[in-house]
Amino acid sequence: MTAPVFLVEDVRTGTVTLDGPEGRHAVSVRRLRVGEEVVLTDGRGTGGYGTVAAVEGKDRLDVTVTAVREEPEPAPRITVVQALPKGDRGELAVETMTETGVDAIVPWAAARCITQWKGERGAKSLAKWRSTAREAGKQSRRLRFPEVAGAATTQQVARLLGEADLAVVLHEEGAEPLATAQLPSAGDIVLVVGPEGGVSPEELATFTEAGARPLRLGPSVLRTSTAGTAASALLLGRTGRWS
Repeated sequence: MTAPVFLVEDVRTGTVTLDGPEGRHAVSVRRLRVGEEVVLTDGRGTGGYGTVAAVEGKDRLDVTVTAVREEPEPAPRITVVQALPKGDRGELAVETMTETGVDAIVPWAAARCITQWKGERGAKSLAKWRSTAREAGKQSRRLRFPEVAGAATTQQVARLLGEADLAVVLHEEGAEPLATAQLPSAGDIVLVVGPEGGVSPEELATFTEAGARPLRLGPSVLRTSTAGTAASALLLGRTGRWS
């Protein structure tokens, strides 16, 4: 079984103290003991590998880090623009996309979204998405956690698509499947996942004008909370990032 991952601000060799929520999880939930292996990460690609040196109380332990490794930036980088789903399906999408290996997630307030992030509710929802990405990153033993941006408008998404090396809108009526589309070996791939009601004709026109291509994922229509994960897995396999 691979060593558990914990989030710290500073990764370095020597003795590193794990306290607060991370320390509590390590001591009281994982029940780590002296001599067990752990990995510490800053969530930005740096990992510290070591063993538990001491345990104090219910929320504090010392880790002796003997090696530090820098994970290179992924290539190509995959960003998923995720339309806001209903209920907790947003957290489900973030969790599974993080476990799969997505590099960035952009919440999108599409025209046909039932859920809308406004005011305090929007801030709480964004915080939940970011917390979910952080926890899923640790669970899946990642050293580089996905960035979760603030909610974007359609025009902001269009600008993001215009800057991408490959811009895709998942669409059931796309003339070409994502499975055969030519992919860049580096740079940025931006993938738009629409809401349950689909991307509106106006939004699709805006995105195609910005340079995006409507591509279909497969013969079946997936829910918005699973489409991004399925498409990302396909891209990660085809680009060699899963090799």
